[in-house]
Amino acid sequence: MITKTPRKKIRAKKHWKIRQKISGTPQKPRLAVYRSLKHIYAQVIDDTQGHTLVAASSLELGIPGGNIEAAKKVGEVVAQRALDKGIKQVVFDRGGNIYHGRIKALAEGAREAGLDF
Repeated sequence: MITKTPRKKIRAKKHWKIRQKISGTPQKPRLAVYRSLKHIYAQVIDDTQGHTLVAASSLELGIPGGNIEAAKKVGEVVAQRALDKGIKQVVFDRGGNIYHGRIKALAEGAREAGLDF
């Protein structure tokens, strides 16, 4: 009998492979994205110390996060907070998700607000 691998397991494996290749440093931290069904979350992380430098989410902003407009707004907010802390360049970690839809909108919002990646 053929069984289908759950989508969640596939995403976790992709994320693990991505994390083997990229890492955040104090000069160029990692912009990590997590997408749930209702909300979207973004953090700028320094992996050498294991600290979250800035974060933003659709839950915190009080907007429904299940759409592209909310993701773009979260990207703009996280970029503005990063720029306020003097962070101009980041490494983008899509969290094993496909670069499409809400993930792409968040990245474009962050780029438009001034982050470089």
